[in-house]
Amino acid sequence: MTSKPIFKGVATALVTPITASGVDFAALRRLIDWQIQEGVNALVIAGTTGEGSTLTDEEHREVLRVSVEQAAGRIPIIAGTGSNDTAYAIDLSRYACEVGVDGLLVVTPYYNKATQNGLIQMYTAIADAVTKPIILYNVPSRTGVSLEPATYAALADHPNISGIKEANGNISKIVETAALVGDRLFLYSGNDDQIVPILAMGGIGVISVLSNVAPRQTVEICDRFFAGDVKGSAELQCRYLPLINALFSEVNPIPVKAAMAALGWCENYLRLPLTPMESAHEEKLLSLMREQQLL
Repeated sequence: MTSKPIFKGVATALVTPITASGVDFAALRRLIDWQIQEGVNALVIAGTTGEGSTLTDEEHREVLRVSVEQAAGRIPIIAGTGSNDTAYAIDLSRYACEVGVDGLLVVTPYYNKATQNGLIQMYTAIADAVTKPIILYNVPSRTGVSLEPATYAALADHPNISGIKEANGNISKIVETAALVGDRLFLYSGNDDQIVPILAMGGIGVISVLSNVAPRQTVEICDRFFAGDVKGSAELQCRYLPLINALFSEVNPIPVKAAMAALGWCENYLRLPLTPMESAHEEKLLSLMREQQLL
């Protein structure tokens, strides 16, 4: 592999602080500073966890611009710019490049879906139009379409396609992808409960929900693995598994918004169709955070 990865280690899929009045940009700036101080290696802005799908176009663009400004080159900023409208994805991706993001996270098209040939054409069109590297984002549980290993292989040699965020949950498919793609694309876990298994398959990091709440601890999982302490890394993976499961006990980002509100970083406010966490689930989540001395 000749290209350099956008990041290695942990990229937090950052929540977007929102109130009834709109995006709380002051809270966003504080949150970015804290994440950097805690040692994360990159930030993903306005992705699934950042509620990019219910930000207005103006808000989405301003969140990206402010995040780049606040990070000020300290760590890479990766913009969530995927859409089921390829023309819109290209337009937003170009804007993100203009304001100085370091990479783009582009999800597979939802609702209208696509064939594998359609996915190849879509990603090629976006990659041809931008100046920053793209991470392909596969999350079939949310989009209804999955990138197949052969499709990754077909896209792997495009100079603007850098990596894979794999959240299909199927380790066998991920192994097949690794076998076909080799070192032509950088592999990231898209699921916090599979960080160590994907690192073991040659992955170089995670795009994480957990690291919103426990950034330093998530970084330690990766750092231990990279230092050769696979057993210690796996022990941490297991230690945080109950908390990870609680963070996905309702659809993301409902639980992590509740957790971040409890920590004082934002309001527990989501835009419909998302609603605040059910009280029984929230009580369990906060209890697990206390057990881990996060709260």
